[in-house]
Amino acid sequence: MTAKPLDDLLNWRYATKKMDPSKTVPQEKVDAIIEAIRMSPTSSGTQPFEVFVVTNPDVRSKIAEAAGGQAQITDGSHTLVFAAWDNYTAERIDEVVDLNVAARGDLPMLHAYYDNLKSNYVPREAEVNYAHAARQAYIALGIALVAAAEQEVDSTPMEGFSSEAVDTILGLKERGLRSVVLMPLGYRDEAGDWLLQMSKVRKSRDTLITEVN
Repeated sequence: MTAKPLDDLLNWRYATKKMDPSKTVPQEKVDAIIEAIRMSPTSSGTQPFEVFVVTNPDVRSKIAEAAGGQAQITDGSHTLVFAAWDNYTAERIDEVVDLNVAARGDLPMLHAYYDNLKSNYVPREAEVNYAHAARQAYIALGIALVAAAEQEVDSTPMEGFSSEAVDTILGLKERGLRSVVLMPLGYRDEAGDWLLQMSKVRKSRDTLITEVN
């Protein structure tokens, strides 16, 4: 199968408003999207977030209620919940160091780099660190949206939800996490989605891009 050009994938995808509840995303496609998330770049390789893949109908119904009844959460077959670290701690950064040592060897430069990271991050206010971690989750979200399009799976990024409610539903506070963004996965209802037939609207290149030569 010939891979589609990136521009074609980006034109094909859209924030799907109505999913077909009779269709389920195959596990191999979900796995490909998850792997793309896992491979996403993050600041200093910390990967300061976790992703919850929610298929349980009752849990998805509760999440949908926390999101103002957005039906994609229940009509799709999977909902990804990106949850960022609530703070950077020495222990969390040391776990990143251990991963690096296991993969690259016990190099002095690794310890020096992450010791400096700890000295800068750990003393900061928790809210500053959470905001930084949340931005890393958004990098992974962007790659996940493209990966879903590559798999011909529809998706919708969602910020319109009560993070406090979702944190409670999934028990995130106890794990030192806070929900950041949702991403339902499924297949578009071609007959019922009002947005599908509308043209994609984007700013022109000249409006959006400034080249500094």
